Amino acid sequence: MSLESDIAILRNVPLFEGLASDQLRLLAFGAERRRLSAGEIVFRQDAQADAGFVIASGTVVLVSQGRDRQKAVGSFGPGTLLGELALITETTRPASAKAETSCELLRITRPMFRRMLEEYPEYAAGLHERLKLQFAEMTRQILALEDRFSG
Repeated sequence: MSLESDIAILRNVPLFEGLASDQLRLLAFGAERRRLSAGEIVFRQDAQADAGFVIASGTVVLVSQGRDRQKAVGSFGPGTLLGELALITETTRPASAKAETSCELLRITRPMFRRMLEEYPEYAAGLHERLKLQFAEMTRQILALEDRFSG
């Protein structure tokens, strides 16, 4: 993978919408490239999350471990950002991620993403607004379900 191909991949990630080429270049340059074989673990459920992973090629499956069984959460391909929340705040992984096929990932650490926010405050302001709208919509959806779960 070249720096230019990494930039092209990052350009298609919704969280990075609105970033200029120079900003994407900074993010791509700071990203760590990882190659995994099918079956390798990307991260484990309940582990501390310090980075997000952009799938550059291949497929990654998310699996949630319940009390008695595992449940596949979904299968994701190129352009998907796994662990988006880890870029913004300290958190733990809600599910495990495993390479379903051979894949290449771009690992973006929280400090690297925070540097991006500090160096480009206009991007940070736009991201804040998008997250605020997403949170308001999620809250609206939860409240719409309230009657289903109340006694």
